[in-house]
Amino acid sequence: MRHVTIKCYLCRLLFVIAGIALSSLDAPAQTTAKVYRIGVLSMTSPDLRSQTAFFEELRLRGYVEGQNLVVERRNAAGRVDVLPALARELVALRPDLIVAATPPPSRAAKEATSTIPIVIIGVADPVDLGLVASLAHPGGNVTGLTTLVSGHLAAKGVQLLHEMVPSAKRIAVLVNPTNEIHRLVRQEVSQAALQIGVEPQFHQARTTDEIDPALQAAVADRAEALMVIGDPLFNSPPATLPQLVARIRLPAIYLLRTQVEAGGLMSYGPDFVDQSRRLAGYVDRILKGANPGDLPIEQPTKFQMVINLKTAKSLGLAIPQSLLLSAEVIE
Repeated sequence: MRHVTIKCYLCRLLFVIAGIALSSLDAPAQTTAKVYRIGVLSMTSPDLRSQTAFFEELRLRGYVEGQNLVVERRNAAGRVDVLPALARELVALRPDLIVAATPPPSRAAKEATSTIPIVIIGVADPVDLGLVASLAHPGGNVTGLTTLVSGHLAAKGVQLLHEMVPSAKRIAVLVNPTNEIHRLVRQEVSQAALQIGVEPQFHQARTTDEIDPALQAAVADRAEALMVIGDPLFNSPPATLPQLVARIRLPAIYLLRTQVEAGGLMSYGPDFVDQSRRLAGYVDRILKGANPGDLPIEQPTKFQMVINLKTAKSLGLAIPQSLLLSAEVIE
């Protein structure tokens, strides 16, 4: 009887030990994975292709919205005046970082916090805007990607438009005087136009109501082509400006391919899908502990030209072979 009691005791002891071992094996699986929270502050609705590329790249890096990633989105719907309040809303949620697209949201985010990391995209010159100390050493809490390669983007646009419409001697240039970067671009456009013997005519629009009068002024000044300097005012919604330009029948070059897809003649600018994937890389590094002030701001490495064949035909333009070889042509 004594032997039976000892055996039962040993059985119970082994059972307890086995239970403890199994519990320790299950512990890692029961540990709650960290959930990251990011804010996204934008001026207008994002381009679907770029947005898809951004979240695809995040998934490849292990961040899945609805699982271990919460995304708080705030969109100003084209209204600069509401951006400060939207930025403060995001800051109050204490996200791990904020993604800010284009200059106005980037400035609003910067003014709302000096501690939460901010990753910018679609900003032409963050140094000139006072967002960072330098591209190589941003300092502070801001880093990301710039769209401007000084002396290249606007000058190349003038060159391509002239190549598309070589007979044009007067090119209207649509600018927003409230955009600080347009001051720099204006000088670049003037120099590029001078080199190819074209007269640039600058027409300003500060609000959407001023866009059509600016275009009519270009017609009155006998402009033969149009260059649109990229700005949220001119880019959203993407179909609006191309529709207005179609009425005055001016061959025009834009920054965004979405405006060519909406009926514009041609575009030349950074490959924003590529930039969106690179943006996800910044998010990943910061979420893993990198200091944004130590991450150099990257310039575009890929550019794309897109031409709308249907629009070219409607304007009676024969697309030069040199452009056809280097452009993506859409119907």
